Amino acid sequence: MNLINKIETYDVLDLLQKANKINIENHGNLVTLERAIFLSWYCEKGDCAFCYMSSQKSKIKDPQKARRTVESVLAEAEVTRRMGWNIEFLSGGYGLFKTPEIKTISQEIYSITGKPVWLNLGITRDIEGFGDEIAGITGAVEVANPELHKKICPSKSIADIVDMLELAGDLGFKKAITIILGLGEKPEDLEYVWELIEDLKIHRVTFYSLNPHKDTVYENSPQPASLYYAGVVAATRIKFPALEIVTGTWIDNLANIGPLLLAGANGITKFPLFKMYGTRYGKRVEEEVKWAGKVLQGTFTDINRLECEDFSNETLEPHVNQYIRRCLGKKDR
Repeated sequence: MNLINKIETYDVLDLLQKANKINIENHGNLVTLERAIFLSWYCEKGDCAFCYMSSQKSKIKDPQKARRTVESVLAEAEVTRRMGWNIEFLSGGYGLFKTPEIKTISQEIYSITGKPVWLNLGITRDIEGFGDEIAGITGAVEVANPELHKKICPSKSIADIVDMLELAGDLGFKKAITIILGLGEKPEDLEYVWELIEDLKIHRVTFYSLNPHKDTVYENSPQPASLYYAGVVAATRIKFPALEIVTGTWIDNLANIGPLLLAGANGITKFPLFKMYGTRYGKRVEEEVKWAGKVLQGTFTDINRLECEDFSNETLEPHVNQYIRRCLGKKDR
């Protein structure tokens, strides 16, 4: 089957049927809710054309003030654990956290969730100091076309990303990449993505749809069509049955979820968690999962899951309670 031709000729429904069957055979019906936890809101590179951080770099006079407190990060991990979500990865811009700090934070998160952490913290070879607290290393490839990549992400060399992931594999870590759809790529560019997956023995791919941020060149660009997005995911699932696939969508595109799950996604991510939890938007996420015939791990609506009588960390408790108040304080239900 010519998978790319199926996308180009709009035969996406056939791809979805085949991909869903393959996904169930290899992964079952379980769907995870994933959340990236950011360590900061600053990136010293700050020149990826689509990125929110690129619109903020010039406004941040003291980058150290863009660092989150460790207590805040750990509290978010605890709340995520209570809801039954996975931490997709620790993320953040370049240049604010050193490896020993990230290692300590990762160890603390591991002790909270019982699961090793994925990292997505830029291009670095300084990963030999990590241990069992780390599940894998993510390379933010972002653009599905290498020539477009040079223009859109000029400071993130593909060669350097590949070098980092190869080192990660040598050290025994799993490997992942991220791809954003809607940046000007074409269906034929999937061949490039698939070559990366195959050559680097990638374990997980996260596909995102473009989120047009204000004050970026993509501010007035449309998000990719839902069936194009689903077709890309479905073709990738058919090509790589064992691959873990996470897909990201936004609060204004929740209708993407059902088709993406039928296309073979194992997890969904990119939600503004504390705006959505327990609201009609959270309920919509759960309905999308149900009507795709899938079973959700964790919850987007159960307020009772936020409480935990056994939690006795006096340092983190005020921060955890602050997050819970943000979840409970929403008016739009």
